[in-house]
Amino acid sequence: MELSLELVTKERKHIISKLMQFYLYDFTRYLDFDLNQEGVFPSYPGLESYWYSGNNKYPFLIIADGNFAGFALVDRLLHNPEGQFYMTEFFVMQKYRRSGVGTWAAHSLFDMFPGDWKVSQIRANSAARDFWHRVIGNYAKSTFQERFNPQQGNPSQYFSTLPPNRLKQ
Repeated sequence: MELSLELVTKERKHIISKLMQFYLYDFTRYLDFDLNQEGVFPSYPGLESYWYSGNNKYPFLIIADGNFAGFALVDRLLHNPEGQFYMTEFFVMQKYRRSGVGTWAAHSLFDMFPGDWKVSQIRANSAARDFWHRVIGNYAKSTFQERFNPQQGNPSQYFSTLPPNRLKQ
C-alpha cells in the first residue's frame, strides 16, 4: 500500500470538513450530540483556525493508494508545559483501520515534528487508548507517561520524539 501525508491548503479544506462528519459520527458512541436540522453534524469548533491562525496549526490528509484514508490535526504548543506538539484530532476511516495506516501516519507525524508531544483520548474510547499506547510505545520504545485530566478524567500520553542523546534547545 502506498501511503502519504498531504498538508491541506485552504483551497482543499472542504475535504477535511467532509471527513470530519465521519469522525463526529464515530464519536456519537462516546459523546451526546446529534445531527442538526440539515442532517449533518455541527461544524467542528476551531477547524477554520487551521488555515487562518498563522504557523502553529497543521491539517493533514492521510492518503492510502491515492484515496483519502483519514486526517490528522496537529497543533504546535507555544510556551506550554505539557509539550511542544499536540495531536488535536486523528482519524482513520474504518476501511483502513488495523492495516497499519494509522500507525504509519502517526509515526510519520512524530518524525516530522521532533519535540515533546501530547496525545489525548476521550475516557470511554478504550480502543483509541489502546491504539495510542501501542503506537506511542513502539515509537518511543515504551517511554511515555500517562496522566488523566482532573475534570473529565480523559487520558493523555506524554513523550518525546527527540533522540535521547540530543539536547533540547
